[in-house]
Amino acid sequence: MEVKGATFLYTLAGLMITFAGFSVLLLTLRPAAGAKLSLLDRYLAKTVMTYVFVLTAAALLPALFALYNMEDKWIWRASAVLFALPMLSLQVTYPSRRRKVVGEGPPPAIFAVYVVLGSTVTLAMLGYVLSGLPYSAAVYITGLAIDFFTVVFGYVVALDVIMQQPMEVPEPPPH
Repeated sequence: MEVKGATFLYTLAGLMITFAGFSVLLLTLRPAAGAKLSLLDRYLAKTVMTYVFVLTAAALLPALFALYNMEDKWIWRASAVLFALPMLSLQVTYPSRRRKVVGEGPPPAIFAVYVVLGSTVTLAMLGYVLSGLPYSAAVYITGLAIDFFTVVFGYVVALDVIMQQPMEVPEPPPH
């Protein structure tokens, strides 16, 4: 039994993994140019990889559940919960995790898109799907796609910040 939107989900999963590889490849530009990777560089690489793997798993969950012949409503509800809980945790704790590692919170644009928009979309998707309203598959996939593009936006902004750092970035003193 093929799950509704499977082709779109597989395409998203492929795009996400390609993006993960591309993002890591771009982060190798600084060391290739002779610069040391800063704490911010390493933190952002780890964050992007973590988000992308959660998103990729979320893209594959509905097809996995369909293999067990689950009813459509349970496929989307289970997928929504298993996607939204770790994603929301990552989204709402991002500012404090970043502050703990690099000593400062995210820039306002990152906070607005990565944290506020991303967590609002994830929470709205979860509420909608759990309510059993029509088009749960479409809402799940839309939420997944929007969350992915918030990560892409965050990465592009971060890449601009990283490329503006001096070649030698001093490490902050340990706490």
